[in-house]
Amino acid sequence: MGFADQRFTVNLSILYTELPLLERPTAAAAAGFTAVELWWPWVGSPAPERSQLAALKQAIDDAGVQLTGLNFYSGRLPGPDRGALSVPGEESERFRTNIDVAADFAASLDCTALNALYGNRVQGVDPAEQDALALENLALAALAADRIGAILLIEALNKPESPLYPLVSAPAAVEVVDRVNEATGLGNARFLMDLYHLSMNGEDLPAVIERHLPRTGHVQIADNPGRGAPGTGSLPLEDLLAQLRKAGYEGRVGLEYKPGDRPSAEAFEWLPSEAR
Repeated sequence: MGFADQRFTVNLSILYTELPLLERPTAAAAAGFTAVELWWPWVGSPAPERSQLAALKQAIDDAGVQLTGLNFYSGRLPGPDRGALSVPGEESERFRTNIDVAADFAASLDCTALNALYGNRVQGVDPAEQDALALENLALAALAADRIGAILLIEALNKPESPLYPLVSAPAAVEVVDRVNEATGLGNARFLMDLYHLSMNGEDLPAVIERHLPRTGHVQIADNPGRGAPGTGSLPLEDLLAQLRKAGYEGRVGLEYKPGDRPSAEAFEWLPSEAR
């Protein structure tokens, strides 16, 4: 069991970024992929013009790929932000404005996974205040996801690259998952298991898989060090994905890695074409 036994989805917010947004779905399809995922594409706008939403939907439909995952508005990403939902004031309001916009866009493309990045700690604000705000907003996001038959993903990032982000371990993210499910009673919040971020935190990845797979809704990968394609670092990604499959994970695996100093189309040589 190896890479050829998995199903993959290409993250178009980190791969193919050398192309305009509307050209990326077709580029992924040309490389043989049938599924893509996205961070919120309009960094400065939680509620873009309908024409922008329609153009991206058309590009995805025309490419013949399935949108499998979408982030809610997360602030400046890539950039200094790591989400908006726990940040009091304008950013939290932007997140709330975005909830139904993102959910409706996801529904229009039969996308059934919405990722909500928690947000950085804010200097001078009580962490307990931020956590209470986060729970309110995550509950609203879970309700919107439930309305369209989707799951709500909650992700752990890594402390070296995101020092102000509070969810920097699998247990921390899973604890929030449990709080949201308890608050809403919906049971649709899930852990986003990003093996790159967890490895950067020094976690025991086989143990994380064994313990937290039952609460996991999606898996993403990149090699470490470098956040490059599998084989560019030292993570045993093929073995880890085999463990996930053997343990019962049947979802797609998100390719959320940097292509390096080459076009994105050349960053998939590790994956047999028939496995894309």
